[in-house]
Amino acid sequence: MSKINPDVLAFYKELDKNNTREWFEPQKSRYKELEAEIKQYAEEIKNSLSTTDEIDRAKLFRIYRDVRFSKDKTPFKTHFGISFDRKKPHLRGGYYLHIAPGDTFIATGFWNPDKNDLYRIRKEMEVDAAELRDVIADNELKVYWGALQGDEVKTAPKGFSKEHADIDLIRKKQYLFIKKFTDKEVLSAGFQDQIITHFKAIRPFFDYMSNVLTTDLNGVSLL
Repeated sequence: MSKINPDVLAFYKELDKNNTREWFEPQKSRYKELEAEIKQYAEEIKNSLSTTDEIDRAKLFRIYRDVRFSKDKTPFKTHFGISFDRKKPHLRGGYYLHIAPGDTFIATGFWNPDKNDLYRIRKEMEVDAAELRDVIADNELKVYWGALQGDEVKTAPKGFSKEHADIDLIRKKQYLFIKKFTDKEVLSAGFQDQIITHFKAIRPFFDYMSNVLTTDLNGVSLL
């Protein structure tokens, strides 16, 4: 297992204080070396996950920010962001790794489900949320990930009753699990193994959601 180079956190601390093209340009070769290391680190995670899951790719996001519609005009992101995409259409959900000084975390679930998927999940909850409740209440999942998170509508989505017994699940716009890590943990020899262990622990949730999103309310396959 690889370790995170301490210069990753040092680089982003410096960039956070000097987020300009003038500062970055002389540092570009340094960044490129760190980027190559993180790509290899992500590939190792992908390969390990692929022993029990089907991972389409590990994607490292660009450091350059899209500032066209943002009030924040700083040109660079101050973190490494990596997504691990499962093979669609039969597998749903995704894994994400965010590395930044004082703000490293991993996340899994459904961050921005399209409207059809979101509606399908909500309809499933409307009919019967018992199985999902069992999945997210499982002790192993809770030990690794804690509670289900995600933005919600204030009362109820259009077409759903705010009095429904499972409205807490129906009103969600996202279905996420997030786990944060300290800088000390990030730089430890066991961090990569922790990431993989956490990602593998979310599989029952992904298996359930994949089944929901590939079938209709009668359980008939949509694929």
